[in-house]
Amino acid sequence: MELLDKLTILADAAKYDAACTSSGLDRSARPGGVGSTMAAGCCHTFSADGRCVTLLKVLLTNRCAYDCAYCVNRRSNDLPRAAFTPRELAELTIAFYRRNYIEGLFLSSAVWGGPDRTTEAMIETLRLLREEYGFYGYIHAKAIPGADPLLTRRLGLLADRLSVNIELPSEASLSRLCPDKEKGAILAPMAQIRDGIRESRGELAKYRHAPRFAPAGQSTQMIIGATPESDRHILTLTQALYDKYKLKRVFYSAYMPVSDSALLPARADFKPPLLREHRLYQADWLLRFYHFRAEELLDDTAPNFDPRVDPKCSWALRHLEFFPVEVNRADYETLLRVPGIGVRSARRILTARRVGPLTFSGLKTLGVVLKRAQYFLTCSGRMLEGLRVNPDGVLRHLVALERPALAGHEPEQLSLFN
Repeated sequence: MELLDKLTILADAAKYDAACTSSGLDRSARPGGVGSTMAAGCCHTFSADGRCVTLLKVLLTNRCAYDCAYCVNRRSNDLPRAAFTPRELAELTIAFYRRNYIEGLFLSSAVWGGPDRTTEAMIETLRLLREEYGFYGYIHAKAIPGADPLLTRRLGLLADRLSVNIELPSEASLSRLCPDKEKGAILAPMAQIRDGIRESRGELAKYRHAPRFAPAGQSTQMIIGATPESDRHILTLTQALYDKYKLKRVFYSAYMPVSDSALLPARADFKPPLLREHRLYQADWLLRFYHFRAEELLDDTAPNFDPRVDPKCSWALRHLEFFPVEVNRADYETLLRVPGIGVRSARRILTARRVGPLTFSGLKTLGVVLKRAQYFLTCSGRMLEGLRVNPDGVLRHLVALERPALAGHEPEQLSLFN
């Protein structure tokens, strides 16, 4: 098979994996080598500082020994199969980098010949890139559950970030849809990577040139909508993964119907839950940067997010006893809970009020989104002049603010706006 044909097949097969950011690492180019990476990072193809950053996102092979019902590369699916040799993929990566097509590599693989054999082929690819071609750019590699821990360690010493996909939100769903996979086999490499990163940082504190193990951390991905778990179940799992395994990111991938299995939603009627995925990402942001906990955002009475408004507004409407917040006295943690106030604007408020009392016009200058925040705060004990607050009216206003942003989402969910 021609190299271009392999690339076409294996790049298309990799498109369902969303966990392909590059972030959290600075490494300069070295004499005799090519490439570098910056901690500014990227999400998909754009960095935090506005640069367009591209990764070669590809599978080493789509030949798989597993038969996961939701996966396009499952053993029973009739589709073209291909595999790169480590040398082919290393040369392709370097050629693309030298042509300025890419700035790094996102390497995953189906499991062919067992986890150890697959991991060994990935290690050889990265070894060629790092040692023979002198590539110092960003590399994100997928650790294969079930592989020998020594192989996972070797992979982590060559890659910048590792990830292990948890796949589905519950062990019951994993057993039903992925008969060849076990929860323990997925969590074991997560724990190994966590411990390896901690040990590596300890060694680097003592020895500047100690080898670095997955210096950009680890991430995971779970599929949303293929199984019946609630948003509360998913977010509680996310919280546990952050707490126990110290992940950098949890990615959510709306299920795309690629199978007619009776175990999955009917393909003809199913629409990918993109709006639900969007709300989970917003809630994930609240966990990581706004100091919320999963049990605060959802409970038994409300196990799923309201699709009409973002999770922070939804929480505020269910906890009106917390408001209004006096902006001239509230601490940082309290300000973060106000819809329309972000991390930067909360810090600006703390700095600006040292000079004098803040007004609503001043808050707008500081970056506060008053269209949302006006219902939940006071300035010097007063609410915005002429404002009338009742829960139903506030909800209607917040829903109206969301309409333009959600214009491309599911019609059946957007019908709630009518």
